Amino acid sequence: MMEEKRIETNSMKAWLLAARPKTLSGAAVPVMIGVALAYVDAEMYGEDVFSWVAALLCLLFAFVMQINANFINDFFDFANGTDDVETRIGPRRACAMGWVKLDSMKKAIAGTTCLACLIGLPLVYWGGLEMILIGLVCIVFCFLYTTHLSYMGLGDVLVLVFFGIVPVCITYYVQYHTVTWEVFLASVACGLVIDALLLVNNFRDRDTDREAGKNTLVVRIGAKGAMQCYLGVGIGAIILGFTFFMNGHPLAFFLPFVYLIFHVYTYLKIKRIDRGKALNICLGDTARNIFIYGVCVAAGLLLV
Repeated sequence: MMEEKRIETNSMKAWLLAARPKTLSGAAVPVMIGVALAYVDAEMYGEDVFSWVAALLCLLFAFVMQINANFINDFFDFANGTDDVETRIGPRRACAMGWVKLDSMKKAIAGTTCLACLIGLPLVYWGGLEMILIGLVCIVFCFLYTTHLSYMGLGDVLVLVFFGIVPVCITYYVQYHTVTWEVFLASVACGLVIDALLLVNNFRDRDTDREAGKNTLVVRIGAKGAMQCYLGVGIGAIILGFTFFMNGHPLAFFLPFVYLIFHVYTYLKIKRIDRGKALNICLGDTARNIFIYGVCVAAGLLLV
């Protein structure tokens, strides 16, 4: 682990920490599932229709937008005074620690926003002009989430939409200009799985969030309700995965039970720890579980 004292301002290490590479699994998994669904359906639309270039652009766009969201979160949380070095129990943030200067972070936000636009623009060729609207909505979401929506307790709904429904469905849509019920239900399941990451994050921060007036779902329903939600999103994803079985992809239904074992184990771990910095380990465990889910679903779809 990098020692905080050795991190120089605006160094490569500082920017790597600001990008939060561990969060990229949440960006990769929806696209992974969307690509797998599109690939196995290629025969329905003509095998020459599927484009790996479009699939790669979707993945790159998701990665850059995730980094962009992390930069925005880092900048505004520090600028608004909600990132206190003394009281923070979550992972250290670049601006708050002085690893990245605010002016530099502003430029990085502008740069990643422009880069996301450049990556996403060619998708118009495959998905049509509606891709421009989708891209703009994603960019606006990045800003509004940190500045307003997370304080209103809408974070979990937005994760369901922008880390589940939108990326899975759009990744499929750019290939065939349509979305099936299997794809939609798979996207909801994916969003539920990824929401577990936000739930454990807000579970850890519930006391400081309450004091700061940040009415997250965890603050609203309490610790017990939050733990039930954490367990429930994993089980819910498995139940929704029955759509794979019904559509001739039984392995995509059964393999994610491996994920469920890890998910339940992490749930018990969170319940046992309950409070403090030790919950940061559970954050990493949850990110691992999300990746396991994505691999299991994608593999189950492709191994016909």
